[in-house]
Amino acid sequence: MTNPRISGGDWGIIMLLSLIWGGAFFMISLGLRSFPPTTLAFLRMALAVPPMLIALAYLGQKLPTDRRSWGQLFVLGGLNAAFPFMLFFWGQSHISTGLGSILNATTPLWGVVLAHMFTQHEKATPSRIVGVLLGLAGIIVMVGTGALKGMTSDVLAQIACLFATVLYAVAAIYGRTLSQSTMTPIVVATGQVFTAAILILPFMLIIDQPWTLPFARWDAWVGAFGLAIPSTAFAYFLYFRLIDRAGASNAMLVAFIQPVVAIILGVLALGESFATKEVIGAALIGLGLVAIDGRVFAKLAPRRSVP
Repeated sequence: MTNPRISGGDWGIIMLLSLIWGGAFFMISLGLRSFPPTTLAFLRMALAVPPMLIALAYLGQKLPTDRRSWGQLFVLGGLNAAFPFMLFFWGQSHISTGLGSILNATTPLWGVVLAHMFTQHEKATPSRIVGVLLGLAGIIVMVGTGALKGMTSDVLAQIACLFATVLYAVAAIYGRTLSQSTMTPIVVATGQVFTAAILILPFMLIIDQPWTLPFARWDAWVGAFGLAIPSTAFAYFLYFRLIDRAGASNAMLVAFIQPVVAIILGVLALGESFATKEVIGAALIGLGLVAIDGRVFAKLAPRRSVP
């Protein structure tokens, strides 16, 4: 088998996910105004379960009933949601949003490395490696090197965020095996969110003791529901569909485009202007995506004559 290609429809899903998850950082900052990190992670999962179950019933699909499938969903829920969310939410409460976005953008790098090591059909190529490094450099340029000044402090928070991105990469590879089984992408997405909520619940009860917390502010609830409905219920269905179609390492390219989408939204909705560093960073990310896609370089490469 060869490396999965990214079709035009897949790029559309990547852009839509970048739009949705690009706003998730803002929703997290809103939610953390009142909710502790573990409680916010639980709310993100728990509030997403009802609409996902409704969508599942509407489509005439059901969650699995066998023990093996639920064991796989619990593994996926822990790797892709429960533990990385608790780690990243806690880390983001101690570091800047800019540094958090840079650390989050290492996800495709881990994805390329781990997919090369543990899969037979998503091997790293020179163009993919160069593309990932260009994309990471572009995000650092866009966010600004000033965000890297925080690298000297809050080391544990940074390690937590980085470990979360490694878990994301492992989960994407594992999730592709499930999405290509008898479970459809929406069943995998719903099962993952449901099991993640169960896994986070005891941590929330022990660490945060939510019954002792004051009632949350309205904007924190906006952040919680914003994370739960568009950023979880809808986005995970798209994400696992993308993994099934384009492969795990390609699906993780969303992390590169999120900052670009956030800046474009600022220009269109808030009347902000592009800074030079943002134009340069966006260009680097664009070159990185072209390199990862590979089709342009394949067309430019000289063809060998067949004897």
